[in-house]
Amino acid sequence: MQNMPRITRPLLFFLQFAVAGLAAAFLIGLLWPGLGGRLRERLGMSAPAPHVQQQTPASSQASPGEGPVSYADAVERAAPAVVNIYANKIVTERQVQVFPDPFMQRIFGGDTGQPLRRREQSLGSGVIFTQDGYVLTNNHVIAGADDIQVMLYDGRVANARVIGSDNDTDLAVLKVDAGKLPSISTDTEAPRVGDVVLAIGNPFGIGQAVTMGIVSAIGRQLSLSPYEDFIQTDAAINSGNSGGALVSARGQLVGINTAMLERGAGAEGIGFAIPVRTAKMVLEQIVEHGSVMRGWLGADYTGVTVAADSGLPAAARGATVTDVYPGGPAAKAGLQPGDVLLQLGKQPVIDPADLRNREAEMKPGSTVEVSGLRDGTPFHADVVLARRPEIRTTGATDRG
Repeated sequence: MQNMPRITRPLLFFLQFAVAGLAAAFLIGLLWPGLGGRLRERLGMSAPAPHVQQQTPASSQASPGEGPVSYADAVERAAPAVVNIYANKIVTERQVQVFPDPFMQRIFGGDTGQPLRRREQSLGSGVIFTQDGYVLTNNHVIAGADDIQVMLYDGRVANARVIGSDNDTDLAVLKVDAGKLPSISTDTEAPRVGDVVLAIGNPFGIGQAVTMGIVSAIGRQLSLSPYEDFIQTDAAINSGNSGGALVSARGQLVGINTAMLERGAGAEGIGFAIPVRTAKMVLEQIVEHGSVMRGWLGADYTGVTVAADSGLPAAARGATVTDVYPGGPAAKAGLQPGDVLLQLGKQPVIDPADLRNREAEMKPGSTVEVSGLRDGTPFHADVVLARRPEIRTTGATDRG
């Protein structure tokens, strides 16, 4: 060190001091992390943090109460127009007594008591269509009822009277006199498969409830009634939901809940609703005429049978006449079993359900041209439509 040039001694001292300072800083940072930042902040030496703009997730930008965050606004719009229906009727039953003595059984049989009368109540739902109190529900909810009570959304209870019913669509119109009432808004556009829908009703009589699902299919045929164009949905529909509302995500009515597939068959999430277009037509006709007036050709139909080697698609359009009612419009016009009907008026016939629904929309007494094939030969006939008689059919589904 003594032989070291004088100019390097200050440099060596500085290097030793720097190494010692770095070592001390390392130990302080290891033992007390963040101390340097706090000292700089206290001395006012900290640099401002760069501004980072927060990105709002797209899902949180939706308006509160609107899907997909929530469907509360839709329920708020529709729910006040959905009512609970309690239909009461008196049922008469005979008492049955079984005697342990075979001799007494032979003499008196098993029926010895007087008839008993008891009150039976069926539960359902309904939809207020007009502010003056016209309510649409399912016919099976109020059929045979002696007394019908309606519970409104605000908790009031009012008596209802039957204006008319339609077995062919299982719809009925009630009238409630309770002042100005909230009415439901209807969707003029048919729903599409995949649309979100909400079912509002009175399941099992526990009070108004809402379930959510999607439109699973449209145009379903279940053989429950002659005129069917059901909306299928997986929104839960239970006993008591019948007559309630199936609404869109905007709270507009798209259908009247009416049936569910039998749970005994293991079905789950398969419910059905009558399209609002059909429901409105029935309501308007019952209010105007007291019943629904439908056009009728007077024939039964099935699909078009196509031979396997014909080269035609299996689902060929049209309807094949299977039966002609004697004295009916079709018989008077000369239609025969086996005729293939391809056109009603100026519109092609898609299938038997399409033909049945379109003839029903026509006014009884009107004349329509029917075109088709008879033994492969084209033919035309003018048919004067009659008013359709009520024809009930049954199917294998549960009514909600």
